[in-house]
Amino acid sequence: MIHRQERIAVYPGSFDPVTMGHLDIIARASKQFDRVIVAVLNNMSKNPLFTVEERKALITEVTGHLPNVEVDSFRDLTANYVRQKEAQVIVRGIRSVTDFEYELQLASTNSKLNPDAETIFMMTNPKYSYLSSSIVKEIAHYHGDVTDLVSPEVETALRRKISEKNGG
Repeated sequence: MIHRQERIAVYPGSFDPVTMGHLDIIARASKQFDRVIVAVLNNMSKNPLFTVEERKALITEVTGHLPNVEVDSFRDLTANYVRQKEAQVIVRGIRSVTDFEYELQLASTNSKLNPDAETIFMMTNPKYSYLSSSIVKEIAHYHGDVTDLVSPEVETALRRKISEKNGG
């Protein structure tokens, strides 16, 4: 009997906050791999709205219906984290040609640092091609409608966080 190795993919990102575009990629990746690790990057150079723990909790909540998805965080090179998790694949979402150029550079770097991991690009659903966490935060900051951009749980957390930040 042949034993197949578990196919593990890591989907790294800051997810500040997790958007419908991210969730689309996570759901689609969960159909392709035995296990998908959504890895929240603890990037000190960015000034995130949500803490790493808050982002992990939100992603865990909105992916609860996907049994093969787990949420983690890391503060290291993606290539090292992927090796530590014994994953074979890094999943990256692509929205545009501009994304592709940047992601190709990242994929080449990760391949050099960890030749055992392959980067796969998943095209974002066209209805989310304009969407980014930064855009969502800006719309929410100015009390715009983010209903179709994030899950209801994320929208609630976003409104609460922005209210707290604005002293309200």
